[in-house]
Amino acid sequence: MQPELRHLRYLLAVAEHANFTRAAEELRIAQPTLSQQIKQLEKAVGVQLLDRTGRTVRLTDAGETYARYARRALRDLAAGERAVLDVRDLSRGHLRIAATPTFTAYLTGPLVAAFHRRHPGITVEVRELPQDRIEAELLADRLDLGIAFAGVHLPGIEPTALFTETLGLVVGPSHPYAGREEPLPVDELTDRPLALLSEDFATRRHIDAYLAEHRVRPRIAVEANSLGALTEIVRSTALATVLPDAVTRDHPRLTPVPLSPALPSRGVSLLARASGYRSAAAHAFAELAVGWEESARGQPIG
Repeated sequence: MQPELRHLRYLLAVAEHANFTRAAEELRIAQPTLSQQIKQLEKAVGVQLLDRTGRTVRLTDAGETYARYARRALRDLAAGERAVLDVRDLSRGHLRIAATPTFTAYLTGPLVAAFHRRHPGITVEVRELPQDRIEAELLADRLDLGIAFAGVHLPGIEPTALFTETLGLVVGPSHPYAGREEPLPVDELTDRPLALLSEDFATRRHIDAYLAEHRVRPRIAVEANSLGALTEIVRSTALATVLPDAVTRDHPRLTPVPLSPALPSRGVSLLARASGYRSAAAHAFAELAVGWEESARGQPIG
């Protein structure tokens, strides 16, 4: 008997769950059927792939080796299926993208809207993920493209520079700094109440590093895991925050306050799997994303 695709999927499901019952539930087959199919696969390859002697089921050394090739085979097959279905005139297709949460407020929405206007037949799946998850999902071929910050990436990730993002101190109309034109020395933020993004945001870590470099310890009065909530809080209170300049420009009741020294800028990149198949839809979205900087200077995209 030659192993079939279902055998590979069954083996990987058991390995992921370390349990036949949960794997069978996910696969929607009976557990005895799953066990029989795994035994058929082991007989076909001539080695034991799963160790069933412990409290959990785990891959043997041979199973680990075989599973690595099985995952690669299933990824390549999925890429081949997408390539066959890929329509070069972009009249239909599917695109899977993800962005880090900061970009949701000013980049992801306009880009996807512009892409949809150009190519309404393409179905777009948009996810919001931390940067490490984006890179892992790209390598597993569960995403086509990602938008994240430039820097050190996992092996196999290919970045394309998009633009440089700048951040600044922002206040609402009732804040004492509103209307201030001369740069504010950063040490004046010591003990000042701030509203910032929560620590799981890359933007927050960037801000914390800047403050630590200048030995400034503000009082964090509010932490939010949503840029939308953060902008509303600042607009309605006497709290200051730090936001990307592109977000501030879209909120007329938020006022930027120049800092001295200014927060360091950071690069934004479009990420893809270096060796992965790139569909026509992915190429078209990448072309649109690369043109974002011109859009930010006032030239419309789409």
